[in-house]
Amino acid sequence: MMAMVDLATRQSVGCECGPICLAEIAERQQLSLSYLEQLFGKLRRAGLVASARGPGGGYRLARGSNEISIAAIIGAVEEPLHATRCEAGSGGCLTGPEQGTGEMCQTHDLWFELGRQITLFLEAVTLADVVMQRVRGRAMVVPQTEPGPGRIAAE
Repeated sequence: MMAMVDLATRQSVGCECGPICLAEIAERQQLSLSYLEQLFGKLRRAGLVASARGPGGGYRLARGSNEISIAAIIGAVEEPLHATRCEAGSGGCLTGPEQGTGEMCQTHDLWFELGRQITLFLEAVTLADVVMQRVRGRAMVVPQTEPGPGRIAAE
């Protein structure tokens, strides 16, 4: 994420510079160059960045930073957004004696919904939002429609 924000920042400050070299990003963000090369290969295949080879080569955003969601970046580099292990094959609550035949644990819905909220939030935030520092204050309180167990109605 830091590398994509760095790239978007360099492209959004009115700079008519060419592609940005990954070595420059790696140095500025104190990240491993080989790690960035792996990530940017995935980002390129996902159509989020474009590359130019040769002298003066490097990477540019393939679309405007306002068109690239944070969720798309995370999805492109194959980072899971799961808040739970509750899925078949993961050793979580859905793992029973036979794979995938287990029952849901008592906290399954809690963690599943938290994961959905994280995904919805990251889908609504763009790379431009991060660059322009328009992320703070976006978390929303979800109103309760009725009191749950242990919750007071006047809360």
